[in-house]
Amino acid sequence: MATSRKRSEVEKEMKETLGLVPSFFQGIRDEFFDYEWELFKRLELGETLIPNKYKELMGIALHSETKCQYCTLFHTEAAKLFGATDEEIQEAIHYAKMSLGWSAYLNGIQTDYDMFAEEMERIVDYIKEKEPAE
Repeated sequence: MATSRKRSEVEKEMKETLGLVPSFFQGIRDEFFDYEWELFKRLELGETLIPNKYKELMGIALHSETKCQYCTLFHTEAAKLFGATDEEIQEAIHYAKMSLGWSAYLNGIQTDYDMFAEEMERIVDYIKEKEPAE
């Protein structure tokens, strides 16, 4: 994979965007440097289908499970930059805790997957039927 820009050009853009070249980028080989920056810039900083605040709240929830202190700090600070409140951050973490607990329980008791899927379909259909027509 050939780089489309020189490393110095990419580093200049990083400094203009972030104020510095993060040390976690400095070890990336030249041939991947521009590609990794473009991907990071697009998914972490750019507007995508999922608003940035929600992407970062998902990152916090995800890394509360992976126990990666670097990622947890990064996504927490990014979520705040994109407008997340402390209450929203706490809720994302609490949701992850609750969801992971159910996952452990369902897998631990070896719930029949086909039965679970059929029940979920019935629940969704029931809730949709209850919703008022627009």
